[in-house]
Amino acid sequence: MSNSPLVQATILSPNHSGRRNQKITKIAIHHAAGVINGRNLAGVFVPRARRASANYNLGSDGVIVLGVDESNRAWTTSSSWCDNRAVTIEVGNSTRGPQWLVSDYVLNRLIDLVTDICSRNGIYPCTYTGGKDGVLQKHEWYKSTNCPGPYLGNKFPYIASEVNKRLRGNKTVSKPKNGLYRVRKSWSDVKSQKGAFRNIENAKKCADRFGLKVFDANGKIVYPVGKTIDQLAREVIRGEWGNGEERKRRLTQAGYDYYAVQKRVNQLI
Repeated sequence: MSNSPLVQATILSPNHSGRRNQKITKIAIHHAAGVINGRNLAGVFVPRARRASANYNLGSDGVIVLGVDESNRAWTTSSSWCDNRAVTIEVGNSTRGPQWLVSDYVLNRLIDLVTDICSRNGIYPCTYTGGKDGVLQKHEWYKSTNCPGPYLGNKFPYIASEVNKRLRGNKTVSKPKNGLYRVRKSWSDVKSQKGAFRNIENAKKCADRFGLKVFDANGKIVYPVGKTIDQLAREVIRGEWGNGEERKRRLTQAGYDYYAVQKRVNQLI
């Protein structure tokens, strides 16, 4: 049994029951109840005293960290029945309560991960029925908790629909009704937006005029083409991205994996 190739780091938790005793037929999506990056989220489950874990930890930064091998039963939903059948995913929020929002970027990463899990484990269709008979599972069905929170919980039908489109061979995520390309400094910097266009060529012209970037409906940079990790690392060494928390913030807001860039920086110096 394999793990997802989307994993960007591995921080294993000792909190699991070993080999699961059931075939993987379900996916349990949880929210972290906090704004936290992938590595720190995985680190929460490392102490044995925590007595909890998840197969995957998807941080607020979009970084996916393996916490428990898929072949093993994680301790996530307070249910042996569910955890033995489900690959479990903790998801970092973009805001705190009461809504516990999840960013569009992280939601898209979650859909990527769920699609991969379904594909490798022969799960099709990915269903959400509002009950335990469906593929997608909620923690609140097994314990008195508000997990996965109101925002993410309401996204389960959408997640199932998008995953099934990809499983059928449509690799393009459907866009919101307006389907616009947005010209901004960074996806999170809404105030910097100079325009929203249906035609990508018009969006590119606007981006060139103001020295900005073009983002698709899911927050992915589509113009100019993103830089490689090696290019970014060399720019960091030249001091173009600042230092410490400033560097981390700027790289993350620009849509890049800070930890991958920093790892390359360390190798180069």
